[in-house]
Amino acid sequence: MMQATQERKTGVYLCGGCGIAEAVKLDTLEAVASKEYKVPTCRRHEFLCSDDGVKMIKADVAAGSVNQVVIGACSPRVNAERFQFDDTQVIRANLREQVAWCQPPGTDDTAMLAADQMRMAITEARKSSLPARHEGGPYSERILVVGGGVSGLTAAREAALSGHDVVLVEQSDQLGGHARRWSKRMPQRPPYAAPQDNDIDGLIAAVEADPRIELRRNCRVVKTAGGPGKFAITLSQDGAEHEVAIGAVVVATGWRPYDPNKLGHLGYGVSPDVVTSLALEDMLAKGSLKRNSDSRPAQNVAFVQCAGSRDPNHLPYCSSICCGVSIKQALQIREADPDSSVYVLYEELRTPGVAEEFYRAAQRAGVIFVKGSVKGVGADLTVTIDDALLGEEVPLAGLDLVVLATGMVPNSAGMIDGAQEQPAVPAADIDPMSPIAVAGYAAAPPPAPPRPPATQISVAGVPLLNLQYRQGPHLPILADGFADSHFICFPYETRRSGIYTCGPVRRPMDMAESAEDATGAVLKAIQAIRSVSEGRGLHPRSGDLSFPKIGLNTCTKCRRCSVECPFGAIDESPEGFPVVNASRCRRCGTCMGACPVRTISFDNYSVDMLTSMIKAVEVPDEDEEKPRVLVLACQNDAYPALDMAGIGRARMNAYVRTIPVRCMGSVSMLCISEAMSSGYDGVLLMGCKSGDDYQCHFVKGSAMAQERLAKVGETLKSMALEKERVQNIEVSIADAHKLPKILDDYLAVIDRIGLSPLKGFG
Repeated sequence: MMQATQERKTGVYLCGGCGIAEAVKLDTLEAVASKEYKVPTCRRHEFLCSDDGVKMIKADVAAGSVNQVVIGACSPRVNAERFQFDDTQVIRANLREQVAWCQPPGTDDTAMLAADQMRMAITEARKSSLPARHEGGPYSERILVVGGGVSGLTAAREAALSGHDVVLVEQSDQLGGHARRWSKRMPQRPPYAAPQDNDIDGLIAAVEADPRIELRRNCRVVKTAGGPGKFAITLSQDGAEHEVAIGAVVVATGWRPYDPNKLGHLGYGVSPDVVTSLALEDMLAKGSLKRNSDSRPAQNVAFVQCAGSRDPNHLPYCSSICCGVSIKQALQIREADPDSSVYVLYEELRTPGVAEEFYRAAQRAGVIFVKGSVKGVGADLTVTIDDALLGEEVPLAGLDLVVLATGMVPNSAGMIDGAQEQPAVPAADIDPMSPIAVAGYAAAPPPAPPRPPATQISVAGVPLLNLQYRQGPHLPILADGFADSHFICFPYETRRSGIYTCGPVRRPMDMAESAEDATGAVLKAIQAIRSVSEGRGLHPRSGDLSFPKIGLNTCTKCRRCSVECPFGAIDESPEGFPVVNASRCRRCGTCMGACPVRTISFDNYSVDMLTSMIKAVEVPDEDEEKPRVLVLACQNDAYPALDMAGIGRARMNAYVRTIPVRCMGSVSMLCISEAMSSGYDGVLLMGCKSGDDYQCHFVKGSAMAQERLAKVGETLKSMALEKERVQNIEVSIADAHKLPKILDDYLAVIDRIGLSPLKGFG
């Protein structure tokens, strides 16, 4: 394996296929490598990804003449597996998507762009090396599941079936959670037209009988230390504590119903015959449906949907399954008493997918659906509804029972008994980068203020896992209380590596969805254990062997790296120096971008590497009137969008030079100052969407870049440069069609303010 201390034997390989040879002269690119950079081995092939092309590279590697490969061909996002060679670092120069496919062939500007792509790639090779894996074993393969409801039981069972030992922790003395209370369950099999028998007892029996599952009732997690593969978790059971070694954690703590005592405007507490969906479930389990007030049969029943949900004064989100639950209960009432009258009062009925058949079955069964908003419920159970079809308020009288379809509140912050709220934790105990944080460590940049509902969901006083992390004991959560994750790309992950959430603690879902979700979370947990045992990083940089290395001799103990790490991967020694937990690290490089003395780097990624690549570009003199703009593009959204623009043959501005970065959070402000000092006319930071609905794969990279960029104005001012020369834009992967105009508009700004006065001084 080629390390930094070994002799570097770089080989450059150029591809002429896919229009590259027609767009640029390969002789010119070969001259850049062999004459300008004195690379001893430089070869070309008409189709480098062909069997013959790959064989040519493998032969040089096997002969020992090459231990580092630079490929000038297609995007590094293409043919990655094709261009893998044992113990050999591979670096890609994008000559296809970002040159040949987006520029006119044969022009001087196209040739200059291609040559600069090769210069940056060869410079990257000189300033990096193949990383060595982190050796930190032995690692545990046991999985801890917290919560014994449908999600937890399924997770434990699936983990055991996959060959892993499991510790299942349930705080109560019974398994099954809320699912034990369901008289029937929503349909999970075709034709999805009728409630089905609740099979939770069978799942409980299977878990209890599984020899791989260590079941602990009346048990809580009181401390969690370590990281993936090496969690040291302290459990408290029957007054005694003991520690277990765990590889990964699946959190399946479920949900609790929204407090109905806050729904007095809907009649709760005014009459005993105004009940919640969960209370109705207990009544249905007893057989005949009777009123609480006088035990008379309840024949006329109205369901009030979104009781406290989708309401800025209560729960601002949709609880998703309430409509299906009400339909299930309405069908049960109609089946038990065909003479009953059942009304479902809704503003928007949500029955996606196969649940649509369930809704139609209810219509056929005689359930009456009324669209409108409920204005109030009287003591006599008269419901006043603003009927959307009639356009006026209509009283619905003669009811025996009113059912409030209350929402689901996640048990994400602590071990919570039923609907009882616990005091909020002190703000200082909350992860300062969490969207719910209201105060944090002084060294942390303040996050953008969240969009809290009028009634903020409190964080429970008892930490769920009591994490022994620098950034506090709680799992980071969103403003609405659900576990924080990249909901599009990595739905099960949390911001604590090796800890995964599933079921209603992640988002509202029914029993079938919860079981499927639990299976997915277990697969991610298994993947985490296997990855760290091989020294590899977790998502999103799955398989990455690199990890941050810190030069303590120059470290100022400023704590910015440990505070800003989105994943709590850096703790502090008693002396105040940062300590990296490599198995927690997601390899985003945020610590590198945060370090003011640039003492943090990776074997294959560093500030020195980025600044050297920036300076490798040939910047024309002012009299040539050809501007140069540097784009630092996020590898996860912006860079793929640029590739997609090239695939679509969109004409891109030839004056732009793009360097992919792991995350905007990894960008040091030195990169900007070096670019400006080198004569670039502008710098564009192109990152992911930030805010409440962030798309950053590393959660806070874009937000951190914006925070740092806010301070770059003083640097530009000291260099006598306009602030417009450095800008930040947010790009999603779906914005490829917008990029040509975005770049052209930015170049128009440069044209207006003029070329940089620093040209020729770099």
